[in-house]
Amino acid sequence: MKLIVGLGNPGPKYAGNRHNIGFMAVDRIAGDHGFGPWRARFQGEMAEGRLGSERVALLKPGTFMNLSGQSVGEAMRYLKLDPADVIVFHDELDLAPGKCRVKTGGGHAGHNGLRSLHQHIGEAYQRVRLGIGHPGHKDRVAPYVLSDFAKADADWLDDLLRGISDGAEALAAGDGPGFQNKVALRVNPARGKAPQPEAAGQQPPAPRAPAKAQSKPAAEPDKPQSLAEKLQSLASRFR
Repeated sequence: MKLIVGLGNPGPKYAGNRHNIGFMAVDRIAGDHGFGPWRARFQGEMAEGRLGSERVALLKPGTFMNLSGQSVGEAMRYLKLDPADVIVFHDELDLAPGKCRVKTGGGHAGHNGLRSLHQHIGEAYQRVRLGIGHPGHKDRVAPYVLSDFAKADADWLDDLLRGISDGAEALAAGDGPGFQNKVALRVNPARGKAPQPEAAGQQPPAPRAPAKAQSKPAAEPDKPQSLAEKLQSLASRFR
């Protein structure tokens, strides 16, 4: 069994915040893959279902971001899971908007949700880092992550969430590259193939001018005969 966690802050006030992209990711998976209803469990909300052949529990901690580890730790102990069975979706300032990277272990880089997870379950869990971009200065980080996505973000955000849903089965099966490929196909869809280059040393054929219809030259109009020519023509008839 896998426990897939989305990080965010509970309540409608925070629902559209950049900091809540983890909640958005697990909501999309639950909706697209027919998970059961969200129920109050483990100091948060949980929905259960399957991704491919894998049984999965989705969790949205209700403890606010900086206490997320309490909820995740309680769920892990009840379900008898190891940190390796846990996958966490969270916002990432150091990735451009729409980028997605899978990582196992490592530091928390100042992220309050990850910091709490480190305290309660250690660092050996898997993270899915969802890029939201950086506001440019550390003093602007808090208001930036706690503000809603802009209207201009709607398209790439929808593509990213669709890609996460597309790749959810691969992620649950432990196929990180396959998951990232599914996301990339949504965020950066393949374009038509470029024309093949000419072989070395060959020049492309010169374009042909469109063929013009061949027309016969117009017949020249008959010239008027002189009086002498008319008399000569008349005389020849009686020879």
